[in-house]
Amino acid sequence: MGLQRIFKIRENGTTPGREVVGGVTTFATLSYIVFVQPAVLSAAGMDFGSVMTATCLSSALATFLMGVLANYPIALAPAMGHNFFFAHTVVLAMGVPWEAALGAVFISGAVFILVSFVGLREKLINGVPECLKHSIAIGIGLLIALVGLEWAGIVVQQPGTLIGLGDIKSPPVLLSLAVLGTTCVLMSLGVRAAILAGIAVGVAIGIPTGLVEYRGLVSLPPSMAPTLFKLDIPGALSTGLFTVIFVFFFLDLFDTVGTLIGIGEEGGFIRDGKLPRARRAFLADAVGTVAGSLMGTSTITSYIESATGVAAGARTGLSNMVTAFLFVAALFFSPLVETIGGGYRVGDTVLYPVIAPALVVVGSLMFRGARRIGWDDPTEAIPAFLTLVTMPVTFSITEGIAFGFISYSLLKLVTRRLNEAHPIIHAFSVLFVLRYIFLRG
Repeated sequence: MGLQRIFKIRENGTTPGREVVGGVTTFATLSYIVFVQPAVLSAAGMDFGSVMTATCLSSALATFLMGVLANYPIALAPAMGHNFFFAHTVVLAMGVPWEAALGAVFISGAVFILVSFVGLREKLINGVPECLKHSIAIGIGLLIALVGLEWAGIVVQQPGTLIGLGDIKSPPVLLSLAVLGTTCVLMSLGVRAAILAGIAVGVAIGIPTGLVEYRGLVSLPPSMAPTLFKLDIPGALSTGLFTVIFVFFFLDLFDTVGTLIGIGEEGGFIRDGKLPRARRAFLADAVGTVAGSLMGTSTITSYIESATGVAAGARTGLSNMVTAFLFVAALFFSPLVETIGGGYRVGDTVLYPVIAPALVVVGSLMFRGARRIGWDDPTEAIPAFLTLVTMPVTFSITEGIAFGFISYSLLKLVTRRLNEAHPIIHAFSVLFVLRYIFLRG
């Protein structure tokens, strides 16, 4: 009776059994983040175990809030793309301490909470052209895929051409190719947990061949002490990370919007072109980001992989209770996570043959929005192309967004179609130009 009152199970045409199956399916599909997130952020100097604990707890909290506040079967976890921007662009490339980077994530989440209650959210969403929305997602996908290919050893540094094909006969590369092939085959056959199954195959092959170090199965959860409350908010403000804060906020906003719309359409939640309880969904997302930054992980956002749970029958937030529970349960399998996410050293390089293929596959999934770009209109196609191609080649999401905004405003200006772009786009284009003038040598 209590579940019926809270989640309105009968009104949504579902049953507790379907919700449980949906919650398990969703977790199985997105659980790769439990392995990938610590590996990504540990590259930026953060403690592997602490990041894992922060990831599981903040994901469980945000997923729980989404289920209780908005009653939607949409799970949340650290966003792919945001984590690479955090680790590789902000910390490693820009030289920002990870504590200050966490401070930037906290600020972006706090702004997101404020925006969740006012109309600014709609203005920002409507202001960015569709071609740029889709190309940003594609660009992030290409960046993630490139990192995956590098972590697999398939793409390596080469003099003259900068990058080239690695030694595909080496054992770690062969293992990566086996995992990638398995995952792709299973996805083609419609297996919902294909990424997780591919990882399992990689571990099964890697342990006996010595490419994966077995570190155990269960233990008490790792301590969060190395990252808990270690964020540096004053540092994020004093180091002039306003552009970084904007990018964190911008990416979280559009990731959430895209996920809510996509899953809302698939699950039949959209009513008269609008998503009921959208503000509550945004609030759950924003609170998750703030909580994650306090614990020690990057931006939390709604996961499109939740669509697998919806396809399995989930229609209410009850499925989120199941997914949240499984995130907490994952804490007691930290040795297994370290086994899967641990790297394999080849000379001065560390490869991740088990989890790297997951990045390549996720990158391919993010490419689906290409069909929605108006490639016949140069004022739409060129900014979209510059956005999606600049991100991987500069290894920077920020530069991709900047090139896209600037070129979009410029082309609309010279073709006397300036009114086709919202003033907010032109304003940010000017800011990006000023940034290149004054902040670049």
